[in-house]
Amino acid sequence: MENLDFSLAELCIVAGAECFRDEGETMVTAIGLVPRLASSLAKASFSPGILMTDGEYYLVSEPVPVGKRNGYSPKIEGIMNYERVFDIVNRGQRHCLITPVQVDQFGQMNISVIGDYASPKASLLGVRGYPGNSINNRNSMFIPNHSRRSFVEGEVDMVCSAGYNPDRYPDKKIGKFVNLVRIVTNLCVMDFSGKNHAVRLLSLHPGVTFEEVRDNTGFEYEIPVDITVTPSPTAEQLKLLATLDPHNLRATVFKDNPRGRR
Repeated sequence: MENLDFSLAELCIVAGAECFRDEGETMVTAIGLVPRLASSLAKASFSPGILMTDGEYYLVSEPVPVGKRNGYSPKIEGIMNYERVFDIVNRGQRHCLITPVQVDQFGQMNISVIGDYASPKASLLGVRGYPGNSINNRNSMFIPNHSRRSFVEGEVDMVCSAGYNPDRYPDKKIGKFVNLVRIVTNLCVMDFSGKNHAVRLLSLHPGVTFEEVRDNTGFEYEIPVDITVTPSPTAEQLKLLATLDPHNLRATVFKDNPRGRR
């Protein structure tokens, strides 16, 4: 058994990559450093069929390293203009790994306002592409600060994305193409495999307790009998990450770059 030293960021990246296991030929949209490296790691290892872009216009056959490219040229294999993107979104062939500001027990996400919409405490990004992305595409989340400010009681301050709240749908019939996959945080991994798509605790990061997750979550969630510890990065995964992130930008994700194993 490997006894490797790894950071919390690397642990989250590896856990995020699992969102794309057995994904097949699906376009991935990963917003932020951890989601970007997670999807890149998945494509470079166990899900080579996922489609990724260079972040601008082209599809690439291998993930583009983050940071300054220092002479690296993307391996272009096709175009991915707006017309093609919207076609893929309409057909439900995209998986997004994103970082909302708030998420609730129904998986509804918020990136728009904090507080009352008519008089918010803070105005953020607006809803952006969240409605279209969530109504018929797969979605996963990365929450870097697992707290009651992120995992809110009741509903998020503004519902920006489709989730599993029947009260938000005509006749209380949840859209049949809504598909929320996983949530990766600095404390644990969750999914939506509970009763009626309830949030379920899937694994605890090394050294994290049940009580810590419970005290930092604003809603009830399911706990399976066979709860596990989040798998640590392997030597091969750490080697791939060094290639995908040659400038070690991942060390800036969390303050002081804490270790992944407490």
